[in-house]
Amino acid sequence: MTIGRVFLRPGWRWSLDIKPLAKTETCLDHHIQYVISGRLMVRMDDGAEMELHPGDAAVIPPGHDAWVLGEDPYVAVDFAGLKEFALESETADPDPEAGVLYNVD
Repeated sequence: MTIGRVFLRPGWRWSLDIKPLAKTETCLDHHIQYVISGRLMVRMDDGAEMELHPGDAAVIPPGHDAWVLGEDPYVAVDFAGLKEFALESETADPDPEAGVLYNVD
């Protein structure tokens, strides 16, 4: 299992920042997250949407787009989907602690 801290700046959107690196139409990673701060909108390929807020726990299956809502960074702990996450995005990983991965076997 890979556990990591997610830190996404306001304006970050998977389809704009990660899609060119991933070369897939939507995110194909499965995420299990606990939201610490900020808000994130997730839209599944079937059109279903969920808005994540501080204190929420969420399971996000493969096949989704996501974007930060508002002016605050989105901070979460991800328990599943960061091992392959493309942190090279211009608006992801803005500080040395962001995207820290812990492998737990």
